[in-house]
Amino acid sequence: MAKKMGIVALLLFGVYVLCMYWYIFHGGDGTIPQALKGTVADPAMFMSERELYLSGEYSKIRNFLFFVATPFEWLVYLVILLMGLSRYFEKVSTAQTKWKIVQNAAYLFLLSIVLYVVLYPIEYYRYYLSKSYGISTQGFSSWMRDGVIDFWVNFGMTFLIVSVLYWLIRKSAKRWWLYAWLLTIPFTIFVMFIQPVVIDPLYNDFYPLKNKELETKILAVAEQANIPAEHVYEVNMAAKTNALNAYVTGVGSNSRIVLWDTTLNRLSDNEILFIMAHEMGHYVEKHIYFGIAGYLLMTLIGLWLTSKCMRWLITRYGHILKITKISDIHSLPLFLLITSILLFASSPLSTYISRYQETRADQYAIALMGDQASAVTAFQKLTKSGLSEVNPQLLVKWFRYTHPPMLDRIYKVAEKDGQQQGTPIKEEQKKEEPKK
Repeated sequence: MAKKMGIVALLLFGVYVLCMYWYIFHGGDGTIPQALKGTVADPAMFMSERELYLSGEYSKIRNFLFFVATPFEWLVYLVILLMGLSRYFEKVSTAQTKWKIVQNAAYLFLLSIVLYVVLYPIEYYRYYLSKSYGISTQGFSSWMRDGVIDFWVNFGMTFLIVSVLYWLIRKSAKRWWLYAWLLTIPFTIFVMFIQPVVIDPLYNDFYPLKNKELETKILAVAEQANIPAEHVYEVNMAAKTNALNAYVTGVGSNSRIVLWDTTLNRLSDNEILFIMAHEMGHYVEKHIYFGIAGYLLMTLIGLWLTSKCMRWLITRYGHILKITKISDIHSLPLFLLITSILLFASSPLSTYISRYQETRADQYAIALMGDQASAVTAFQKLTKSGLSEVNPQLLVKWFRYTHPPMLDRIYKVAEKDGQQQGTPIKEEQKKEEPKK
């Protein structure tokens, strides 16, 4: 029966892959609407022919990889259960010690190693793809170092969460999901608080903005918006990527607005100020806190659904999945499988909310700065630097786009100024000189 279930799962995965391949590569190319051709939102007006070709090719491959990789992880979890690997890992870990906490650590380490090895080719291909298209500048050793850090950070956090989770399941088989959610609230806030000062610096160096003249301008904008701006940082990303970015992170006294050094080097002061105003819009409208509240609500629903699904699946298919009861830690791959499916299914809702917040932040920045021209050129440069797809297919937008497509963002900004018509960027403008 386990073999039959595995074959069915493989066949379904194969059919899904073929369907997604057709959709991504042949189901529509995200062409620019006729009404927007020749405007500043039209990528043909600010990207070269080669950039347009590479953008389309790169985006299609990345989108296909996204839609295939997540279901592949589901297949891996299922195979681990059907083959009895999860139960075997638990037997090995319990045979070494009587300490439950050590048993959990040993089991998780074995499971994590298997997942890392199986999923490594996909992660490497993502790195290779980004490198070959000129987005990543990171050397292999540096990339591997980040991967090792990722492994141990994720292992540490997973160990803590899983140990508490299965302790709760053993204590209360019916209400564990509620108690787990209640503990999620302080844990989430704690992680958000320490991330900017503990976790993020493991990967990159963060320091106060070096350009004091620009800092003065940013502080002036922050004062205009009634925002404490002592938490503006830059991070050295040029050694890893050619892409541009800025973001808000942390909560409370550890909240930060962060600029990549690539953004500082390749955008003008006015363009940077618009991006800063956008990030200040997130701060002013409390998007981080709304995000935490939304995450906690989705977690509550997700844990409740997971508890129901796990109980039903173990009752009906436990003998096939090699799971006797939910409180055994070797049921963890089933927990991960269900939560991953639920997270994937909820992506359209979470990305929609995120796109709404990004639109609000754009509107705030335009109202604060009143500089639509700099906003347009900033968006154009962001598109070029990351070979971004300005008008993605519908499923791609629903599942992947946490920001509105650049076609929409650029046109909406330009529309407010009545400057929709575009002119191609001159060659000298395409070659950005590093700022001193």
